[in-house]
Amino acid sequence: MQNYRIYHKPPPAPAPTAMGFPNLRGEWRVGREALRLGLSSPKLIRAPRGHGEPVLLLPGFKAPESSMFPIRRLLRLKGYDARTWGQGINQGDVQHYVDVLKPIVRARAKAAGTAVALVGWSLGGVVAREIARDVPEIVSTVVTYGTPVIGGPSFTVGANSYSAEDRQHINRLIKERNAATPIQRPLGIVFTRGDTIVSWPACIDRSSPLATHYEVDSTHFSMGIDPTVWEIVLERLHQAHQAN
Repeated sequence: MQNYRIYHKPPPAPAPTAMGFPNLRGEWRVGREALRLGLSSPKLIRAPRGHGEPVLLLPGFKAPESSMFPIRRLLRLKGYDARTWGQGINQGDVQHYVDVLKPIVRARAKAAGTAVALVGWSLGGVVAREIARDVPEIVSTVVTYGTPVIGGPSFTVGANSYSAEDRQHINRLIKERNAATPIQRPLGIVFTRGDTIVSWPACIDRSSPLATHYEVDSTHFSMGIDPTVWEIVLERLHQAHQAN
């Protein structure tokens, strides 16, 4: 029995809202997720294995590279060539990271002889989406969790880290890019209504033709070790391998 809901069309959602101070008590379910990981181990073990396909892991805003170590370990155990992005803490400059990472992804794709899968958490998912938009030929699939698709930082607790002018500029740019150049690679979009870091309606993608949404019972922070999220990532990577 799967522990998530799949939407092959964008699920209905209210307008996203500005986020206040996060409910950290509700967000930190690390103990619960650690227990679920133990109980879910047989299912993860039975999941299809990779065959050395390259995967790039991108952390969220102000998150260290080490935040992606748990899923990197899982993916390596499952046979994928999973690596973190090599840029340290995510400082929030999306365009800078897109520019820096595109040649790195291209080099990995060339070395592996196959396109690279991108897995991004929160703002890391924004970077992954823009790489896939710009160079779809070297990206096999994108999986994001807790990632704002619209509004940029406007509907996240990090909104005040940007000026009102910057937020408006980012929002306008996102709308223009979504309208002019929809992402043409398969997208697995994981969201939770329990997210108090990103307004969950902002995670719904109504522009990309190949987007599938997955609703999980998690929180923004606990997604990093949520076995349901890991199960979805493995399934999406397997689907990308079959498509190629």
